[in-house]
Amino acid sequence: MTLAHETNVNVVLRKQGEIVLEERPVPTIRPDEVLLNIKVTGICGSDVHYWLHGGIGDFKLKAPMVLGHESAGIVVAVGDNVKHLQVGDRVAVEPGVSCRLCEECKTGHYNLCKDMKFAATPPIDGTLCNYYAHAADFCYKIPDNLSLEEAACIEPLSVAIHTANRSNIRSGDRVMVFGAGPVGLLCCAMAKAAGAGHVSIADISPSRLEFAKSYYTDSQIVLQRPEVGEPNIEYSRRTAKAILETEEMADVVIDATGAETCVQMSLMLAKNGGCVVLVGMGSAVQSLPVQELGAREVDIKGIFRYRNTYPRAVKMLSAGTIDVKPLITHSYPLKNAVDAFEHVKSGRDGAIKVLILG
Repeated sequence: MTLAHETNVNVVLRKQGEIVLEERPVPTIRPDEVLLNIKVTGICGSDVHYWLHGGIGDFKLKAPMVLGHESAGIVVAVGDNVKHLQVGDRVAVEPGVSCRLCEECKTGHYNLCKDMKFAATPPIDGTLCNYYAHAADFCYKIPDNLSLEEAACIEPLSVAIHTANRSNIRSGDRVMVFGAGPVGLLCCAMAKAAGAGHVSIADISPSRLEFAKSYYTDSQIVLQRPEVGEPNIEYSRRTAKAILETEEMADVVIDATGAETCVQMSLMLAKNGGCVVLVGMGSAVQSLPVQELGAREVDIKGIFRYRNTYPRAVKMLSAGTIDVKPLITHSYPLKNAVDAFEHVKSGRDGAIKVLILG
């Protein structure tokens, strides 16, 4: 089913460094899909990275691609096999659709599916458009007390929920987070929701840390950049030592930056028998102080997106367990999407989460 004569503006990354608005046909849906009128899409750091660098790790832009994957919208048509949604429902969109047949999918680890089709990951088009066809079982109805803007933030919140699940944060734990961007801040929020007794956050941006003072953190650490010519490992040792003058070692350390220095410090700042969770995507090969892993039995865990998180996130936001509204600092209409990306790139005006409204 399609909507005839409707405008479907898409925000397309034509090539590295070039974002354009492009009108495309309204998609036709399959029996197990719904057609969504996308109303809100958040700009993720990965969107900006594809724009500026043309790829992330093994995912390389080889053809024009629609950006966006943090979205919420309204159902405007349903496929013949769809029973749990109807026209008019407001939904949060989980942007990755797995095959549902492989061992990973059948054991509940569908985020690791080798045939995953994830929005705005080459070559799959994203959700930053007027109309988007999506698998109905990856769309989640939201309650009346939840705005579409909040629902669009469920995607980055899901990363934080999966991080907390992987790290096994327990009541009273000390948690340290590197990186005060949206994901790092949400990891702090989720750590508190999981029962952490003390949450510290570290970043090079004083303005981000000033915001963090009122967002689920107990202490904030301003990081200085390495001195000219200083090896990363020496900077990391020096900075970790300075941090421990005011902070205790942590049960769980979460790196939301991907920077080699922050990964190194994470291992140094985890207590004996502690856990380090790597959330940020940095260089593919990094130098790590492996003696911290062996001699002190520090566990290191990876994170790849999330799984089985959206229903829990909807409940948490609806109940007020976590508040994402303070993270939403700016919004732009779809026609000004390029300006929105420029805003995120500049980081000006205290931008944290910038939304594009359809």
